[in-house]
Amino acid sequence: MSWGSELWDQYDNVGVHTQKGIDFCEKFTHFLKERSAVEQEYARNLKKLVKSYQPKKKEEDEYQFTWARAFVDMVKEIHDLAGQHEVIAENLQSTVSRDLQTLIAELKHERKQHLQEGAKLQDQLTKSAQSLDKAKNKYEKAFKDAEKSLDNYRKADADINLSRAEVEKHRLVMNQKSNTCEDCKSEYASVLQQFNTTQQEHFFTLMPQVFQHLQEMEEKRVVKVQECILQCAEIEKNVIPIINTCIEGMAKAANSVDPAQDSKLVIDRHKSGFPIPTDLPFEDLSVMSGSTDNQNNTSKSQTLPPTVKNTISGGKSKKRGGIFGLFGSSKIIGLLVDDQKEDFSDLPPNQRRRKLQQKIDAIKKELAKEQAEREGMLKLKDVYANNPALGDPNMLDKKVEENAQKLDAIRQELQKFEGYLAECEGKRRHSASGDSIHSSDSSGQQHPHQVSAPGTPQQQHNVYADDDSDSEKGPIDGEGEEDGDGEFDGEVDGDSEFAVIGTCRALYPFEATNEGSVAMSENEEMQILEEDQGDGWTRVRKSDGGEGFVPSSYIQCHYYGQDQV
Repeated sequence: MSWGSELWDQYDNVGVHTQKGIDFCEKFTHFLKERSAVEQEYARNLKKLVKSYQPKKKEEDEYQFTWARAFVDMVKEIHDLAGQHEVIAENLQSTVSRDLQTLIAELKHERKQHLQEGAKLQDQLTKSAQSLDKAKNKYEKAFKDAEKSLDNYRKADADINLSRAEVEKHRLVMNQKSNTCEDCKSEYASVLQQFNTTQQEHFFTLMPQVFQHLQEMEEKRVVKVQECILQCAEIEKNVIPIINTCIEGMAKAANSVDPAQDSKLVIDRHKSGFPIPTDLPFEDLSVMSGSTDNQNNTSKSQTLPPTVKNTISGGKSKKRGGIFGLFGSSKIIGLLVDDQKEDFSDLPPNQRRRKLQQKIDAIKKELAKEQAEREGMLKLKDVYANNPALGDPNMLDKKVEENAQKLDAIRQELQKFEGYLAECEGKRRHSASGDSIHSSDSSGQQHPHQVSAPGTPQQQHNVYADDDSDSEKGPIDGEGEEDGDGEFDGEVDGDSEFAVIGTCRALYPFEATNEGSVAMSENEEMQILEEDQGDGWTRVRKSDGGEGFVPSSYIQCHYYGQDQV
């Protein structure tokens, strides 16, 4: 279908339609620009989000867990995903938008030329029509004048009162007007024939060509718009495989989470390496002799385990020792100290071994660096020796000597920490074999060297700090000193009664597996005899009269005169 034959009388509307097509292309360009800005902003916000959640240097230890590494991997994939959105924005601007801008410039220029040609042809047809109207009007006027002169002549010829001269004058005027009318008629016929020829050529040849050019221009615009839309789709399609790869990477990161490995890592990180304490030996008090109550009390204080001695102190507010000290502050076992020792002997065996290994690895890395630097200097010295023009080899002697001193110092440091590690490994093997689980004082009483994390129920109520010496350490809380006979001198008041200072309710059930503790069921109501002294245990009395210790975190307490949980 051709615009020239179908729209021959819609030249103005065709011009308006082509202008709307160009306006649409400009609108499409604005859309692509805003779309690119959205993609860029989205990518920028994603990268900003990724940056804010990148692991900090102080958090590197936490990201050793599989779940944490999976999160980091997911964040990295999101960073790559943001990069793909940047690719979309760049391609939309560099290809589609640029092609549309070029098309718009071409369409404007081409449309202007075609419209100018059509306007020129329209002007020619208009001028031809004006000439025809002018010739027709002239002919009509001449025809009327000729008819009027003919009527005047007939009237004059019929009038007997007029002279022959006057009648002849009317006849001459009539002839003149008739000739003029014939000339105008001939001119009108000629102009009409010319106009018809011009009009036929205008509507069947010239203007159809203009319409055809405009139609081709419009179809080219439509095809280009189609191509641009396809380019947009292709740009999106090209990044889908990479986006899918990022998504697959996220899924892979999720599948890499290993709870068992994370649990093992927690054990490796926090395991102290101390052996679990064994049962306390039974001390037969009947074999002990004395003549007075004070002597009996003293005997009791010397022979009772430190756990009992430190916890059955009546209503006194002195700190309890033993197992309950395990759940107190870290000063009990000396794990958290401000000034850490060089050989990390203030740490539990397992943590000490890990710290020593890290220190050895760092020293080895520094040693490898210095050795590589020494090899480089020696090679450079050989080059200078072979080619003195490049430099003096003697100038490197001082640096080589300094490097040798550094290497010696680093090797000594490495040897020292390897000795610490060997000592630590030897102790761990010795402890694992059961040869050093307990140390005995002069009275034959054994003291377990177990230290555990706060909140972990233990089998013993007596704990001593392990600082590479077994027999030199007394009770952790310092509530008794070892006398010359190897027994502890401290206060024991086993006959005193505990005053009820409050009530409590069990939040969770508890099994009494330790000496001095009592079992409780969930929601059981009990009386508080002694509050938590910072070791994580509270002394209670049950409704059946039984007394003992329960974990403070397992109960909800109400002290007389105040509320405390």
